[in-house]
Amino acid sequence: MFRHLAPVLLLTISNIFMTFAWYGHLRHKSTALWLVILISWGIAFFEYCFQVPANRIGHEVYNATQLKTIQEVITLIVFSFFSVLYLKEQFKWNYLVGFLFIILAVFFIFKKW
Repeated sequence: MFRHLAPVLLLTISNIFMTFAWYGHLRHKSTALWLVILISWGIAFFEYCFQVPANRIGHEVYNATQLKTIQEVITLIVFSFFSVLYLKEQFKWNYLVGFLFIILAVFFIFKKW
């Protein structure tokens, strides 16, 4: 059980770091771009510290396509919370519809045919 959940937990943590690295600066638009880039690289280092082990451990129980699918779903969930809570943007109904289609894709990728 832990072998299946560990990669999900590690990918979630890595995604939180990456979301801040990629989008956190949007609340600080007056900060110089070169400084934002350096700070983002520093944050991304920690993202890799979780992402690489997540994929290494995860590949023991999931194939690469399944790992990428898990990562994308986590990215959308983390980003949804980030955009609403940190960036104060509105979550719209069409985003939910799009996510439902992605869940359908997850079904097809993980289904044993």
